[in-house]
Amino acid sequence: MSRIAVIPGDGTGPEVIREGIKVLTAAADKFSIPLTFTAFDWGGARYLKTGETLPDNAVHTLRGFDAIYLGAIGHPDVKPGILEQGILLRLRFELDQYINLRPVKLYPNVETPLANKKPEDIDFVIVRENVEGLYIGSGGFLKKGTPDEVAIQEMVCTRKGVERCVRFAFDLARRRNGRKKLTMSGKTNVLTFVQDLWYRTFMEVAKEYPDVTPDYAHIDATTMWMVKNPEWFDVIVTENMFGDIITDLGAMIQGGMGVAAGGNLNPEGVSMFEPIGGSAPKYTGQNIINPVAAILAGAMMLEQLGHQKAADAIEKSVVAVISRMKSMAAGRMGFSTSQIGDMVAAGL
Repeated sequence: MSRIAVIPGDGTGPEVIREGIKVLTAAADKFSIPLTFTAFDWGGARYLKTGETLPDNAVHTLRGFDAIYLGAIGHPDVKPGILEQGILLRLRFELDQYINLRPVKLYPNVETPLANKKPEDIDFVIVRENVEGLYIGSGGFLKKGTPDEVAIQEMVCTRKGVERCVRFAFDLARRRNGRKKLTMSGKTNVLTFVQDLWYRTFMEVAKEYPDVTPDYAHIDATTMWMVKNPEWFDVIVTENMFGDIITDLGAMIQGGMGVAAGGNLNPEGVSMFEPIGGSAPKYTGQNIINPVAAILAGAMMLEQLGHQKAADAIEKSVVAVISRMKSMAAGRMGFSTSQIGDMVAAGL
């Protein structure tokens, strides 16, 4: 039995999660996968009522589940940063979800802003270190509020954190397809210390994977090549801040947030899966938001739980439904949110 904790979240999050659960339930029936879903009301609305982002026992409770399925976090009446730090970052850090995994894949009938690029040109994965770097919040102020104010935020990376991320990426590159190429994206010419640690670790681990070709590109060059020649990439591994930036770029070149899914992984613990797009509050309750990314996040979750055939079936059904859609944009898809969920579930 796989126990799934569901956090529908804010805005359109509950709508896309509803369709994702619809598809997951259909896949579970077809492939005889025992799944149970338990919902939690953590998000902006609860925060506005209680002043609490997560209850004290939230992380302990989530450790009792096999995976977390997240809709979206973000409420227009809550100051930016409160929910993100109090829910998303807290869960990533305390559950040690040290890998952010982002497939960047262009499906047929999805428009990319890149001229003359086709599905065979855009099919790679970004592995982002997820619990270190600038996001740990190490730093502070000196003389805050005065003309002499100083703000310091430190990028902290550990050998353990870097190595386990790099090893995950090499393992992925080895098993993913026939290319077996891993690109480290960094800034070794400027970030002297942390990037020296990253590059040395990368090259040392590479010796244990002679069948995988190691590659390096500065992060600014990576953004350039992602736009000009995305077909050059197979798997990219990078640190937290750089990864945060290029995963959004990846979402755009694969057709937008409506099709971009991701996972926050602890391969030895509890992982969390989500559509990359935000809560999109202006579309709430209209049944016009695109649920494809949430459905694909559900497929990623099944894959992580060891149900590859079911995950593949969901992706295949999604591709068939996308071929009938007019657009990936909310309100212009040619179908409602619930209709798309129905069609993917029926197509399994």
